[in-house]
Amino acid sequence: MECEVLSLPGLWNSGPQHWQTLWEARHPAWRRVAHRDWNTPACAEWVAELDAAIGQCQRPPLLAAHSLSCATVAHWAASGSRPKIAGAFLVAPSDTEGPNYPPEPTGFAPMPLQALPFPSIVVASADDIYVSMARARQFARAWGSQLVEIGPAGHINGASGYGPWPEGERLLLEFGRSL
Repeated sequence: MECEVLSLPGLWNSGPQHWQTLWEARHPAWRRVAHRDWNTPACAEWVAELDAAIGQCQRPPLLAAHSLSCATVAHWAASGSRPKIAGAFLVAPSDTEGPNYPPEPTGFAPMPLQALPFPSIVVASADDIYVSMARARQFARAWGSQLVEIGPAGHINGASGYGPWPEGERLLLEFGRSL
């Protein structure tokens, strides 16, 4: 893959059995974006931390985001920040306005629905408790993203059986090669 990869876990970070953690172990050059507060995040802080991580890259990175970090990417894109990215791989984009979304994050709602100024893929599950398929489709349409529906896969994380998730890794690598 030609571009750098920044891994962006969602709320509560990604544990040892999460695909992001496992992929980072398989690809040591991939870097996780660190946040000061994983449990009660503020949108502005997460956007600033993402912006700083992008600014440290040698070339435009590919963002591999999960859950709340998909909202972070959308807010970052809407912020008008100047650093460039190659694209965004947005997995299980949580609906920060949805009825099941945890109350700890602040400032992430409303979800930005402007077109993203870079290529993107949204990967969504038919039975994700944090986003309905209708809302995931709305996000993909609004952002100008390719939508990949993978059937009933829960929140596409370790707890729903998506530890190593080789299909997702292949999809990300193919996307990266296409950029």
